[in-house]
Amino acid sequence: IADAIENEKVVSKTINIYNVDRAVCGRLAGTIAKKYGDTGFAGQLNITFTGSAGQSFGCFLTPGMNIRLVGESNDYVGKGMAGGELVVTPVEKTGFQPEDAAIVGNTCLYGATGGQVFVKGKAGERFAVRNSLAEAVVEGTGDHCCEYMTGGCVVVLGKVGRNVAAGMTGGLAYILDEDDTLIPKVNKEIVKIQRVSAPVGQMQLKSLIEAHVEKTGSNKGAVILKDWDKYLPLFWQLVPPSEEDTPEANPKYETSSAEQVTTSLQSA
Repeated sequence: IADAIENEKVVSKTINIYNVDRAVCGRLAGTIAKKYGDTGFAGQLNITFTGSAGQSFGCFLTPGMNIRLVGESNDYVGKGMAGGELVVTPVEKTGFQPEDAAIVGNTCLYGATGGQVFVKGKAGERFAVRNSLAEAVVEGTGDHCCEYMTGGCVVVLGKVGRNVAAGMTGGLAYILDEDDTLIPKVNKEIVKIQRVSAPVGQMQLKSLIEAHVEKTGSNKGAVILKDWDKYLPLFWQLVPPSEEDTPEANPKYETSSAEQVTTSLQSA
């Protein structure tokens, strides 16, 4: 791995991990960032961990780091990550449905500024708290999902706890609501709740679910994609004021832009 970082090579490794191993990948990310800055690393670290990870697994990831965990993790997964990819899946033949069980802990993606996270299972409380740019797909969360988010995108393919989107001033969330229980759980002080009607928003949602299925083999994601026309109307989109005029949230965006261009041409 040290050679791959020094000479910008591609390396693949599989390593056992235990719950006493905390902040795993933090030093690797720091070494890459010190040498190459935020986006200068041209190599690739493909590292698979198997077992039960301690706190802050995958923290501070940088672009070029593709990290996979087969097992489960404690709190703060992806804390402060700035790029790269983080995938968490349960071991095979678990005896439970992944979408019904928590496999990552609380406060995941705390303060993340980039990268993508795909979790084949549920997360604990405060998922994506203070997330500012990362994209994530998860199959359920505890309370306070998307708390204080300022950017990025979160897709939840299952149930969430109470107080969703408290203090959420930026970014978008797409939450599947199969039994009409979501609305009372949303903190409505800031965000607007709407169906996914903008074509660009529909594309964003579908592409993230497709990536989730490709990376994790998610059964829930595959079912949704197979019957897309049935499931799309069951998603809610949570939109802070800062995102209301974006193409992902505003179905009139493309039309109004085209009209502005036409008006400008006519004036000229």
